[in-house]
Amino acid sequence: MRCHACNASIELGPGQRIGFRDSCDGCSTDLHVCRNCAHHDPSAYNECRESSAEWVADRERGNRCEYFTPGTQRGGALVEERSATKSQLDSLFKKA
Repeated sequence: MRCHACNASIELGPGQRIGFRDSCDGCSTDLHVCRNCAHHDPSAYNECRESSAEWVADRERGNRCEYFTPGTQRGGALVEERSATKSQLDSLFKKA
């Protein structure tokens, strides 16, 4: 997993979990946050693909969501991917 704030690599052993109060060794930000979760999706309802998860107002602060699963995307990758896709669509529909 990678920290959403600084992209530091977080190594997790088999069966190891991210605790509610764990923080990044590189930048000291909380790790148990929506932005680090595999279920986080800004385009989904409630910004989460887990339908039973409760609403979390601040997705970059530690929370106690029981559905948290460490994500595999590099922090900020979703924003970069969305920007690239938008650029491709803009060029496709650009008027001559």
